[in-house]
Amino acid sequence: MALRLADGTSWSDTLARAVAATPEAFDTSADGGATLHNLVEGQWRALGTPTAVRSPVDNTTLVNLARLDADAARAAVAHAAAAHREWARTPLAERTARVTDALDALTAHRDLLALLLVWEIGKPWRLACADVDRALDGVRWYVGEIERMLADGREPLPGPVSNIASWNYPMSVLVHAELVQLLAGNAVIAKTPSQGGAVCLTVAHALMRRAGLPATLVSGSGEELSEVLVRAPEIGAVAFVGGRSNGGKVAAALLDSDKRHFIEQEGLNAWGIWNFSQWDTLAAHLKKGFEYGKQRCTAYPRFVVQRDLVDEFLDMYLPVVRSVRFGHPLAVGDDWSAGDPLPELDFGPLISAAKADELRRKVDEAVRGGAVPLHRGKLDGAPFLDGQDTSAYVAPAVLLAPPGRSRLMHAEPFGPVDTIVVVDTTDELLAQMNASNGALVASLACDDEELAGKLAVDLQAFKVGINKPRSRGDRDEAFGGRGASWKGAFVGGDLLVQAVTVGGDRRLYGNFPDYSSYPAT
Repeated sequence: MALRLADGTSWSDTLARAVAATPEAFDTSADGGATLHNLVEGQWRALGTPTAVRSPVDNTTLVNLARLDADAARAAVAHAAAAHREWARTPLAERTARVTDALDALTAHRDLLALLLVWEIGKPWRLACADVDRALDGVRWYVGEIERMLADGREPLPGPVSNIASWNYPMSVLVHAELVQLLAGNAVIAKTPSQGGAVCLTVAHALMRRAGLPATLVSGSGEELSEVLVRAPEIGAVAFVGGRSNGGKVAAALLDSDKRHFIEQEGLNAWGIWNFSQWDTLAAHLKKGFEYGKQRCTAYPRFVVQRDLVDEFLDMYLPVVRSVRFGHPLAVGDDWSAGDPLPELDFGPLISAAKADELRRKVDEAVRGGAVPLHRGKLDGAPFLDGQDTSAYVAPAVLLAPPGRSRLMHAEPFGPVDTIVVVDTTDELLAQMNASNGALVASLACDDEELAGKLAVDLQAFKVGINKPRSRGDRDEAFGGRGASWKGAFVGGDLLVQAVTVGGDRRLYGNFPDYSSYPAT
């Protein structure tokens, strides 16, 4: 059956809605399509060099992203520092009222923000809505808790918080963090991720700015802007979410400073299976684990399996992998009509064709090195439009025993590729689960929960699940990482507010050069 775009979801329709909602943030005067403004010095300004941004969904050109140079970024930081000083003196009741106004405006445009995420980062509709909803619901929880969180005399930082985040969760990670930082009395600066989410973030920040919040949104090359957004003396804290390479550069840039920071650097999250028999329960967890093609920091791409259980594990696992649904997030049949649900998919494209090519090369490299390909899916039969560009799509793949020199052995693939390692002892189990020198989450599938608890003590993961997955968490749940997966203060619940304020009588939880301190998880 031929497929088509669901009515009202085309990019031209979506962009028109975004421009109508926040016209101040767009330049639509040129023939080359809409160009995003930068939110600097309290205004939306036409600064920077326009660069085309394409959708991973079908390679459509979406908008032009105006990239700033370092001098323009310095001016933006200087203005943000002045705005910070004024905002820090603003009474908490007024800060709360303005953040609430912003939340109400964002809620009114919830469906638009979600549809922008579908086009910009390829999230299926359900997951895009969840990204927006988690941001809004989470910040509303903080609105109700912020007075208690600041009751011990905590005060804003000496300067604005600089936020540099990856593209995969623009709302529930980046905007959520900014709004909480604002509640706590800090002005905020955010860098637009280069790979996706720019229009969604632009609309969100326009609504935040209308509510009177001191927010700055800049776009540009990480190499060009990092020196300013990380090292500028006006910056009070640096919040980074991304991979180890770029996170390591940020951490290195902060070595000679005492600047507050929280740097999430990911890790290879592993699920260990030992003396286990509850296969139906595990199957449900693993199917959900393929959401968004495992393009998230708490995905589980590594399974470490007791040799005696490999056959039973594969009997459960391979049907799960084959049942995963992916394709164009907005492709529907001719019988679809307004009000019908949009496609229920586990994932759409990866963030870019370049990322898809890189992941396919990693799989091929591992197989050439000796990994056994247990499953390699095909794009054939997936729901795509006729003639659609599918260069950013990757079907699920499963490799047994990746070689030690393979990049998939020690690093997170950030895509729908799983690796399985077979072990004979619990010592081997722990060693293989700790392959990346620190992770954000890990899980153990074991019928003997007492044994699992003992094994969990030696796992280098911030959160460990017993017969269940762990996630970043919401509201009052702490989040951080062990080993190389995290530098600086931990976040989540009270810890997020503590990370962006000063005062109180206890030192912060986190990984610091001179100590590490972990909360109960």
